[in-house]
Amino acid sequence: MALEIIGTLVGLVYLWLEYKASIYLWIASIIMPAIYIFVYYEAGLYADFGINIYYLGAAVYGWCVWKYGNASDNREELPITHMPKRSWIKAALMYVIAQLGIAWILLAFTDSNVPWWDAFTTALSVVGMWMLARKYIEQWWVWIVVDVVCAGLYIYKDLHFTAALYAFYAIIAFFGYRKWKQMMQ
Repeated sequence: MALEIIGTLVGLVYLWLEYKASIYLWIASIIMPAIYIFVYYEAGLYADFGINIYYLGAAVYGWCVWKYGNASDNREELPITHMPKRSWIKAALMYVIAQLGIAWILLAFTDSNVPWWDAFTTALSVVGMWMLARKYIEQWWVWIVVDVVCAGLYIYKDLHFTAALYAFYAIIAFFGYRKWKQMMQ
């Protein structure tokens, strides 16, 4: 439970930094998954355990993209933008492949009692993290769905501090969208 509480506190810092569109969110984005790898494994949320390994790598990628922007545009820092239409197909395909692959792994190789829900939140998180790394404003809507479903899943798994954190994430994600929209203008 102590690790869960520490992870929750780091998660609050992360959320504040994401809301502010601060590049330093990526530092918290390295620390938080390092903690939650242990929390989720112990709770039997194996896809969430796995996604946190992905988050560690994605945090390094996100830092680099935010810091140096898109090299082809010669920007110093990536601006907040809308997700291009062609990227929606890529995101949908990424989600479907991840959902089916993760669910299959959970069903075939683990004792998970929530394989489809665990796969759902994990696959959608893969897409959300990619969208965040590209600084697409629509990433907030993906996180709202993930956060609401995760809050329920974590209550079911008796991870009450984490459930409260994700319920709070869902609320703040709404305001984060509004803040980023304002920052775009």
